[in-house]
Amino acid sequence: MSHFTIKSLLLIFLGFSCLRGFGQDTAARAMPPVWDLAACLQYAKENNIQLRSLRLNKESAEQDKLLAQAAVLPDLAGSASQSFNHYNLNTPGTTSAINTSGSYGLSSSWTLYNGGYLKTDIKQKDLSVQSANYSILESENDITLQITQAYLNILVDKESIIYNENLVKTSEAQLNQSQQRFKTGSAARKEVAQFEAQLAGDRYNLTASQNAERQDKITLKQLLQLPDSRNFDVVRPDTVISSQSVPDLNTVQQYALQNRPEVKNAELGVRISDLGLTKAKAGYLPSLMLGAGIGTSYANDPTYNAFRQFDNNFYQQAGLTLNVPIFTRRLNKTNVAKARIDIEQSKLTLENTKTALALATENAYINVQNSQNQFLSAIEQLKYNTEVYRIANQELKIGAVNIVDFYQQRNLYVQAMQSYIQAKYNAALAARIYEFYIGVPIKL
Repeated sequence: MSHFTIKSLLLIFLGFSCLRGFGQDTAARAMPPVWDLAACLQYAKENNIQLRSLRLNKESAEQDKLLAQAAVLPDLAGSASQSFNHYNLNTPGTTSAINTSGSYGLSSSWTLYNGGYLKTDIKQKDLSVQSANYSILESENDITLQITQAYLNILVDKESIIYNENLVKTSEAQLNQSQQRFKTGSAARKEVAQFEAQLAGDRYNLTASQNAERQDKITLKQLLQLPDSRNFDVVRPDTVISSQSVPDLNTVQQYALQNRPEVKNAELGVRISDLGLTKAKAGYLPSLMLGAGIGTSYANDPTYNAFRQFDNNFYQQAGLTLNVPIFTRRLNKTNVAKARIDIEQSKLTLENTKTALALATENAYINVQNSQNQFLSAIEQLKYNTEVYRIANQELKIGAVNIVDFYQQRNLYVQAMQSYIQAKYNAALAARIYEFYIGVPIKL
């Protein structure tokens, strides 16, 4: 192999390697390592498998609609047949012959009247497309709430990590001070052991909060159906609005009952069932069809001219076919009865949907009120416990506080901080969910 050929192959190999690496880098760059809530929601809407499946269902419904629209048009079919027959002849000097025959034609049929079935079917299929679209919106709303919940869980974890890190630093400083006092003889070994146990417990809590963040990130990635990404993280906003005024319950309920996709979809279900009854009743009515066709056929033996015979047998035909149902073995009666049952079922579905939505909005309103009250209480609780804990720390430094009393104040502070973090994000989530029922996009 020449040096030129070897160099050429090496260049080609390196070129493919570069292109492959570039493609991988491009794919990696397409997914940011840090996601805000808006990016999570947008990615889920575009890539969630459940939503993609519902969009395919909508495309299928659109195809059914196109098929229903085409059913009012005449069809056209062509046919052709050709045969060759070999047989023996008993005439002198001849032992065999070939006979050919063929037929060719075009035929068409057109439904002129069938009790309005085809037009009703078009309307029904159009409503089915709209229903499929509302199903997509329903699923988007559900996924939005799930992602928001998972996102806020991660923010709770992040804040817990920061607060646990601060506790670890404080415990390390307190242990160091206790060890210094022990060396000088102003503190007992028991006190040092207590601070060592406190530091170990704080480190354990820090590890637990870090593990919780990892687990909640996995939950969010599962909702996003995001490929494995070790650098995945979410943006921690500077502020989270947890205390705010919200619309009254009656306003939210009225808006939700008139605009939410689950109600719209249930209302469409009633209309689709009504059209199903109209289609079922069309089975009692006569139908009229127009049929037409043209064609030719020929057959010849060795003594005949095939082309003249083909021309002589050309034909055209047209006719009307009237079909009047007289006895259908209860088929139409059963179809009508089942269609009426479908209507009642769809009405029950609509009623249940409205009831469930009204209860959901009321529950969301109660959650907002409770969570905001808890948040205000948590603020007060943290405020006072922080001050008491600060004083206890100062007294500890000068040896003016009993170690048992100090731990009691510290535990109260830890509990107050945990309650504050949880209450803050619970209030924020409850407010976003409640406003979501009135059409306000979820934002932190």
